[in-house]
Amino acid sequence: MQPPAQPTFDLVVATLGRSSELEALLVSLEHQSYRSFRLVVVDQNDDDRVGEALTLHPGVEALRLRCEPGLSRARNAALPHVTADVVAFPDDDCVYPDGLLEAAARTLAERPNLDGVSGQAADPLGRPTGRWPTSRCTIELDTVWNRANSHTIFLRRELLERVGGFDEALGLGSGTPWHSGEEIELLVRALRLGARLEYEPSLVVLHPARVLDPAAQVALGRRDGASVGYILARHGYPARVVGRMLTRPVGGAVVCLLRRDSARARFHLDTLRGRVVGYRAGRRAGTVSL
Repeated sequence: MQPPAQPTFDLVVATLGRSSELEALLVSLEHQSYRSFRLVVVDQNDDDRVGEALTLHPGVEALRLRCEPGLSRARNAALPHVTADVVAFPDDDCVYPDGLLEAAARTLAERPNLDGVSGQAADPLGRPTGRWPTSRCTIELDTVWNRANSHTIFLRRELLERVGGFDEALGLGSGTPWHSGEEIELLVRALRLGARLEYEPSLVVLHPARVLDPAAQVALGRRDGASVGYILARHGYPARVVGRMLTRPVGGAVVCLLRRDSARARFHLDTLRGRVVGYRAGRRAGTVSL
């Protein structure tokens, strides 16, 4: 019996304002045992830092594109150039641990019924960041919120061709209040089209953990909460899901108050406020139709 065919990868990286971080990603790609990949760099800088970095790493096959600022805009600019079997979207400040691409290739080769897989995010020491499940599970419309992140997803190219690109009204640099959630919104559309996606915790991508002061933490909760609320409304999520997503921050705030952690309680309450604001705006914008 022939072993399953191993997929090729296009790794789409949008980059702006980073040099040493991009260098670390390139080094990690040089160390990958699995070599059937290409880096598609969407350069949004007004200087040649990306060209200089790529020159230092000739072992990494790369295609360099130019694009105006905007994360979703940059990824969409890359999609017409994608030719590999599988597409991933590493951030320009993340690191692929040794063997990650080999593990992702093996998972997708052995499970041809899957349209994509997602791994978990961890800090540079390998400690999970966020509440990631500890065992493999199916990604569904109700659970996509904590089973995927943009730099942890590996999607078959055929799925992206069916779903289309990222919503440019979402994500950093969009010019809207919805500064995150662009990958979740894309996965929601994929799931609504019948995509089969799984979360695989053994696929780990390293990403710097953000250390925020209380004010910045509250602003982050409000910002990300607004994007979540907007997506819930735009995709017509049922009341039971909306209710659950609105009550979770309340529960978090209560627990933090009992622990006398007022700063974290404010984060949860501003997350709730953001979700409410985003949900109302999404309702005004209307439901996405497929």
